[in-house]
Amino acid sequence: MTIFLLGYMGCGKTTLGAPLADRLGVNFIDLDDYIEEQCEATIVQIFNKVGDHGFREIEAKALQQVAMAAGGAVVAVGGGTPCQPGNMELMNRCGLTIWLDPTLDRIVSRLCLPEQRVKRPLICDMTDDEIRAYAAAGIEQRSQHYSKAMLRFDSSRLESPEEIADTAARLADILTA
Repeated sequence: MTIFLLGYMGCGKTTLGAPLADRLGVNFIDLDDYIEEQCEATIVQIFNKVGDHGFREIEAKALQQVAMAAGGAVVAVGGGTPCQPGNMELMNRCGLTIWLDPTLDRIVSRLCLPEQRVKRPLICDMTDDEIRAYAAAGIEQRSQHYSKAMLRFDSSRLESPEEIADTAARLADILTA
């Protein structure tokens, strides 16, 4: 079975996805990494070349390819992927969708880390307060799409290797019960 992890940036899709896939004995696919490999360019380069609309078309095709692939996998999708027409329906049809939903405070604390700001051009120049307001508005706007997921899971505990392992074990237990 394919498991799709979705949620706002900083919710832990990639951090939790790889250890969860290991526990379940399946491959882990980060959709952004998959797109970069297919296009032989970074996400930023793709955006700069084809714009948001062009990127969303590439993303939808990549999602279809990953969703239709034989065998199981844990797939971390971009925060905006579920918000595009047809993507949630495709993921729900082809696998199990899980909304990773930590507290807003946890998302903000993760996004305010220097190593996270550098990777995220949309927030790199924002103050902590601006990041909080941006994240709160973004989560509110996207929750109508995220709420279509089959399962909602609190991913607040991913701040250490022990917490990551424990959280992956808890989610794996839910999935295999």
